[in-house]
This record gives sequence, C-alpha cells and structure tokens, in this order.
Amino acid sequence: MANPNSEPKRNPGYLRIATEEAFAPPEMIRLYRELLESPDVDPGFRSLMGFYIGSQAERPRFVFSRLQDLGELRLADMAARGIDRQVIGITAPGPSILPKDKALALAALANDQLAEACRKHPDKFTGMAACAPQAPKEAAKEIERAVTRLGMKAVIINSHIQGEYLDNPKFAPVLEAAEALGVPIYVHPNTPPRNMIGPMLEAGLDGAIFGFGVETGLHALRLITSGTLDRFPKLQIIIGHMGEALPFWLYRLDYMHQAGVRAARYEFMKPLKKSTVSRYLRENFYITNSGVAWEPAIQFTQSVIGVDRVLYAMDYPYQCPVEEVVALDAMDMPAEDKKKFFQTNAEKAFKL
Repeated sequence: MANPNSEPKRNPGYLRIATEEAFAPPEMIRLYRELLESPDVDPGFRSLMGFYIGSQAERPRFVFSRLQDLGELRLADMAARGIDRQVIGITAPGPSILPKDKALALAALANDQLAEACRKHPDKFTGMAACAPQAPKEAAKEIERAVTRLGMKAVIINSHIQGEYLDNPKFAPVLEAAEALGVPIYVHPNTPPRNMIGPMLEAGLDGAIFGFGVETGLHALRLITSGTLDRFPKLQIIIGHMGEALPFWLYRLDYMHQAGVRAARYEFMKPLKKSTVSRYLRENFYITNSGVAWEPAIQFTQSVIGVDRVLYAMDYPYQCPVEEVVALDAMDMPAEDKKKFFQTNAEKAFKL
C-alpha cells in the first residue's frame, strides 16, 4: 500500500473514472427507516441498512452523509482523491426491497434526482438507472425513460430481488430493455437472502467482507449457466469487487460445469452456446476492482478475462481512502493498459 501521506498524481496521463459509486435519495432513507421498524424485517436488510442508518461510529456516519449528497461534498471528495468522473447508482438494496408501488415510485424519483445532478455536473457525474425489477414490465418502461429521456448510461440492479434472480424468465422484460437500448446492467451486491444468510450472520460475514461476493457471484453464474445470456447474447453485465472472485475460479468453473453437463447431473443444466463459463465472462462481462485496490488481483484478472474488460472503481463512499488511488497509480503496468483500466474501458462500457 502506498504512503498514506502521499497524494494522487495530477495529470497522470489518463482520467480516473470511478464506475461503482453510490447515492441514496433522502426519500429512500425515510422508507428504509419505516421498513426497519416493521415486525418481520429481512435479516440482511437489518444487518446492512440498520448499521449504516443507526450506527454512530465514524465510518458509517461518513458513508451515511455522503450517500445523500450529489453536490459539493461529493465533488470535494472527488477532487481530494483525484477522481475525474463518477458513474453513480442507487445504493443497495435500492427499490428491490420495497413493495411494488413504493419501489416503482422510488426508482422514478431516484432517476430524476440523479439526472438533475448529472445535468448540473455533466463532466463529473454519469448516471445508472434504478428500476423496480419486481414489477418487470413497469421496470422496463422506466429503464427506457431513464436512458432515452434522462441520459442514463447503464442500469443498476442490486442483485437478488427479494430472493429471486434475473435468470428467472419473469424478469425477461428488464433484460430485453437493457439489451435493446444497448446499456449494460451493473449487478451490484446485496446482502444474501433469507435462505442463505444464516451461517454468515452468525459469524459476522454477511456483508462486504464475504457475503456480498458469494451472493453476487452466484447471481452472475446463474445468468451464465441457466442459458440466460444465450437468450440475450448482446447483453453486457458489469460486476465489481474483482468479479466477486469468479476470475480466480475460472479453471474449476469450466471443468466442473462441463463435467456436470456431460453427465446430465441436473436435468435443467444444458450445454451452452459458448460452451464454457469463461467465454461468457470474457465476452458478456466487465469487471471492476471496486473495494479491491490490490495490484496482484487486478493484473491476474486482466490476464484471464482480458485487459479490455477490467475497469477502475472506487466504491465511494463505502471505501474511498486516497492511498488506494495512489497505490493504483503506481501499479507496474504498461501505460496503455493503465489508461484502459482507469479511463477508456469505462468510456467504452458506458458509451461516454
């Protein structure tokens, strides 16, 4: 890790485009407070948002204040860290945790607020569209509005939708809309659903430390092994946190998936058009390093997924120490590849 007293390079030869940055409309926080008071709160939601809304510790206080700001505080933090542009999406769990009517209203409100901030700061902010996938047809309409009328460059879905995943055919309208509009879907982590979270909660491993990656890696794999990406072959998916560890499993994923298909172990697991899990990760996925400011992991992922498929992200405001930016500036990497990592891959993925 770099010297914590050092500062990011000025004019390093590339723009730093941070591609997994979060915000929370104040109206959503009010809805979350109400939800936390209900008698049967989702345990993952209680663990995640109960902590950030209720804790008085320094880090959650910082996170909570910055999530609700799309103005001067955020811009000042970006300047201090050398970030030229943020690609911003609604924080987890977003509208997916709410009843349909409230979720639809919140997604539209969030998109309007984020679009206004992007209009005020067009050279600093890029928006990802929120939606309520639990109402798939209405979500598709909101995605179209957000992209065609508000200028959003991607869709963000905070992983599972009350325990369901995007490979379920019921969510096809959401995937159809993103593919037709040519925008990627950022599958951002959520805490694991009720039927998965128990052992993680018992050990304090349900959040970003471990549970996020397990749950979101599972979601990404389901999109591949279910054949969903064969039905939507042009769809691009973005996952963060160094691919939720999937690049490090590539060899075994390919081997065991093919072995299972040959043996007809699961009636529902059929051969894939691209044959291997790894081909989908290389051709239908972008991977960001959000929360993993670690050169060995970044370079390994570039080597197995492709240097054109790995993007920079900071994970603001959850994890944003300036020394991480300094460390990544100092990576031993060809200048062309470093510019792809920080800038041009994001410009391609989000059509900036």
